Amino acid sequence: MSDMEIKTPPKGLAILALVGPAFVWCAEYIGSGELVLATRNGSILGSGILWAIIIGIFLKYWIGMSGARYTVCTGEGMIDMLDRMPGPRHWVVWVVLVVQIVAAIIAIAALANVAGLFFASIIGAESRLVQILCGWAVSLSAALIVWSGAFNVLKTVMSFLILLIVLGTGYVAMMVFPGVSEFLHSIIPNVPVVPEWALAKGIDKNAWREILPLIGWGAGGFASQVWYSYWVLGAGYGAAAGRGDGRPADVEMLKKMSAGAAEKIKGWCRVCYADATIAVIIGIVVTGSFLIAGAGILRPRELAPDGPSIAVVLSQIFSVNWGKTGAILFLVAGAAALFSTQIGQLAGWPRLLSDCCRVCMPGLSQKYSWKTRYRFWLVLFFVTSMVIIYTLGFKPVYLVKIGSILDGLLLTPLQAVCVAMGLFYVMPRVLSPEAGRILKPSWLFLLGLLTAFIVFTYFCIFQIPPTLKG
Repeated sequence: MSDMEIKTPPKGLAILALVGPAFVWCAEYIGSGELVLATRNGSILGSGILWAIIIGIFLKYWIGMSGARYTVCTGEGMIDMLDRMPGPRHWVVWVVLVVQIVAAIIAIAALANVAGLFFASIIGAESRLVQILCGWAVSLSAALIVWSGAFNVLKTVMSFLILLIVLGTGYVAMMVFPGVSEFLHSIIPNVPVVPEWALAKGIDKNAWREILPLIGWGAGGFASQVWYSYWVLGAGYGAAAGRGDGRPADVEMLKKMSAGAAEKIKGWCRVCYADATIAVIIGIVVTGSFLIAGAGILRPRELAPDGPSIAVVLSQIFSVNWGKTGAILFLVAGAAALFSTQIGQLAGWPRLLSDCCRVCMPGLSQKYSWKTRYRFWLVLFFVTSMVIIYTLGFKPVYLVKIGSILDGLLLTPLQAVCVAMGLFYVMPRVLSPEAGRILKPSWLFLLGLLTAFIVFTYFCIFQIPPTLKG
């Protein structure tokens, strides 16, 4: 790999001009985790659990950024990296395929259901049939847009509405800010007691049953970290330039990488760090704003978003300050945010699962084109979403919680370990010796990934079982 094959990386403030995957990442994960889970946690438990948002997003930041760094250095996405783990052939990818199929089916249906409830609330419909039809319409519309790829104009409109709800919620959060002392106390880990009014509404006394799903979908789940490597591939950072996803690294080329090419890639790694850092800052600020807004507006009124009326309850975040107009604005902007996230999920999950099938079932992948495999997943998700919305659509929070635990927590410890292996075990073996020395990651990456592994392993062993049982 000669110096000429790697573009010269930007320096200084010029790096900001090439930041892009971060915004795709944020647009994909700013949805039900923020609108529903963060606001609900604020209304029930108060702003004192801000620590959960900070810890969850910060630890996933190390996973996402480290995976992206591997992609910048090798030119392959996270699924192909997972396939290089020691042990039985394809074992990690098989685990990912099985778990992510279930997680994707539930998560995509949950998001379509909540978006449908928002759209039904906009037109003032309380009929269960109308709510179901709205959920189906969201699912079908998002699938058709992803199928056709015609998203540019719609993306511009929705981006404006998403910005509107983020800025509006940020304003509300500033108006009801709890104060410096309480804010500082909120970043210290503690598990508050569920209030009596919430218990009377049927909310469980175990606060972890609210906190865990919030951590699970803060900055997205397992899939979001995989997708971030796809967005980096699309941006063409370093060795990812011109490759695209769905292709393993050219190991023979990597083993010939010159020191000059490695130095250029090291510069692109700095672009990746800046990009991922912007994403984590946006994630913490936005999610924290929804938490504080829920604590300041809904908690004093003893309102916990739940059931088919979830959108109407959530809209009070705006209606308290701006009346009926504010409520409608919140519903429209919230529906746009959820719909945008749905499109992001339908753009990402079929890509992830198609990648897994390519690795685990190469014969099937050779028989059917990538587009055919991709569209198969779109059809599957639409059909399963219709069934789930019809049967469990009246339990939107339940669906969102299950989806967040399956996607956001269950495989995260494995992902953290595998990314660490990718950086410190796989990468030195696929790069030339001189490139390996230059691109050797800092010990901070190992520390961040091991911390993520320990924390999320604790959640999986000690907190998820009683939560799912409840």
